[in-house]
Amino acid sequence: MNIEELRDYCLSKKDVTESFPFNEVILVFKVSGKAFLLADIRNKPVRFNVKCEPDRAIQLREEYECVLPGYHMNKKYWNTVVADGSAPLRMLRQWIDESYELVAAGLPKKKSPKNPSRKTK
Repeated sequence: MNIEELRDYCLSKKDVTESFPFNEVILVFKVSGKAFLLADIRNKPVRFNVKCEPDRAIQLREEYECVLPGYHMNKKYWNTVVADGSAPLRMLRQWIDESYELVAAGLPKKKSPKNPSRKTK
């Protein structure tokens, strides 16, 4: 997975926006205003941070060498994934999906991307 594929996949999700809130190299994807993935666009291979349930975060770190404690994030909830080819693309997408869903589930009901009455811009 390269940065363009990562970007396209994240933006394909409902109510997702991208921005560079910290500087011009840290790309942040948010669902309804809450971050679910961060990536430094300079890294090769691509590295990105995703949110996890605490037990799941530890499990993934133990099972996959490409999954590390979240860089500059709360390591209880965030993992850094190195897209070096050691984990299949379907797994990378699954971890992105899990992060998106975890963050979306924590949103107030009126901001939830699953809320059909929510108006989008």
